[in-house]
Amino acid sequence: MKICVYAICKNEIKFVHRWYNSVSEADYVCVLDTGSTDGTYEELKKLNIITAQKRYDFFRFDVARNDSLTLIQDDADVCVCVDLDEFFAPGWAEKIRQQWKPSTMRARYRYTWNFNPDGSEGVVFMADKIHANKKFVWTHPVHEVLTPTFNGEYETIDLTDVQLNHMADINKSRSNYLPLLELSVSECPEDDRNAHYLGREYMFNGQYEKAIGELKRHLGLKTATWADERCASLRFIARCYGELKNTKKQKEFLLKAILEAPYLREPYFELGIYFYNHKKYLQAAVALTEMLKITTRNLNYISAPECWGSLPYDILSVCFAELKNYRVALTYVDLAIAKSSEPRLKQNREFFIEQLNK
Repeated sequence: MKICVYAICKNEIKFVHRWYNSVSEADYVCVLDTGSTDGTYEELKKLNIITAQKRYDFFRFDVARNDSLTLIQDDADVCVCVDLDEFFAPGWAEKIRQQWKPSTMRARYRYTWNFNPDGSEGVVFMADKIHANKKFVWTHPVHEVLTPTFNGEYETIDLTDVQLNHMADINKSRSNYLPLLELSVSECPEDDRNAHYLGREYMFNGQYEKAIGELKRHLGLKTATWADERCASLRFIARCYGELKNTKKQKEFLLKAILEAPYLREPYFELGIYFYNHKKYLQAAVALTEMLKITTRNLNYISAPECWGSLPYDILSVCFAELKNYRVALTYVDLAIAKSSEPRLKQNREFFIEQLNK
């Protein structure tokens, strides 16, 4: 069985060798450069890589990725899409070879989308850009997805022991995402995923009224049935109302988010932050202690890493201190310290002990 890694890139010379060292376990490596001016294309050509370069008058990710598919050798069985700012943990190719079956069409794997400042994992989910050759194409101008070229159901396997890491160039502009998402929604207005992403992008860009409108439209689509994503839309609507100083609507939509997905930490966390910011410490403590009862973290892109770090314990310790319950405050600050070395936490701990000793 032969494996091919393929990618598109532009101006990513800083990642070339880390990426190549990671993906060189494959039988073939293919890269379509979309117009680099920093030497990326020339550096790639020096390596054992099938390379091509194509410049686009109007760039869309699905077109570029489909063009990169044409570089893949006909005898490749498994195709693995890996961007240059990503890299595999060693041994990934052999794990695919061991677990891929003739009936397998696609595979999911563990993907760390970002890392926290202390080096711990941030957003982690199961990605699915491993697929059988000549069986899929890419669709949508941005946040593109693999779409089968055949009808009917197909077999997808979970490669939980395959780890891909992402370390993006934070200085690289993503300004084209919003117009591409607007184009994507205009092409497929009933696509619930596109609607959610567009609403979120409006929020990121400070266009809060537009965000609320599009996220509410997402919630009204017949195909918008995934509770996790619906919960996220409700949380984002709440954030937008908060930015617009409509705290009544903000609280309303946070409560709706909890009702939509009571098994997720995120809506409880944001409700706790809402109460904390309004100095309603008892309500904040109730929301956050309810959140901590949820011990299973769903591996999807919506999972918020701050819900699983030191921050909930930190805020709870402050809430109980404000309520003059320093013994419980001490318990929670110790839990926060176990997850973070931030000096302020130790200072808070000393203060709580002083209050207990009075």
